[in-house]
Amino acid sequence: MKYDLQDLIAMAAAARDKAYAPYSHFRVGAALLTAGGRVYTGCNIENASYGLTVCAERVALFQAVAAGEREFTALAVVGGDLEACFPCGACRQVLAEFAPDLEVITGRPGGSIHRRRLKELLPDTFTLK
Repeated sequence: MKYDLQDLIAMAAAARDKAYAPYSHFRVGAALLTAGGRVYTGCNIENASYGLTVCAERVALFQAVAAGEREFTALAVVGGDLEACFPCGACRQVLAEFAPDLEVITGRPGGSIHRRRLKELLPDTFTLK
């Protein structure tokens, strides 16, 4: 199936509704598109020990990797009522392990969309190469 940008934003928004954010009350959803056309979603999951909180982008990525996926083309992120909610630095680094040229899309359903390449958001990725 082929997805357009608004489809991915809508899927990220639906994932955001499942977020567990009792401390920050800032709910985030992500939708990760694979090269094969599958979409994996994730939401942020907070913990009373704040350092153990996991971002929506990593939840989506980890689900995809656990299912055997390794190639990704786009990631949509929707956070709170923000017009643009790009991934945090930790998520950027984890995503870059698999897809340094990933298209990152953020916005709100029916609203404006912001697009960047992951390599623009994290130009000097850490690598062991």
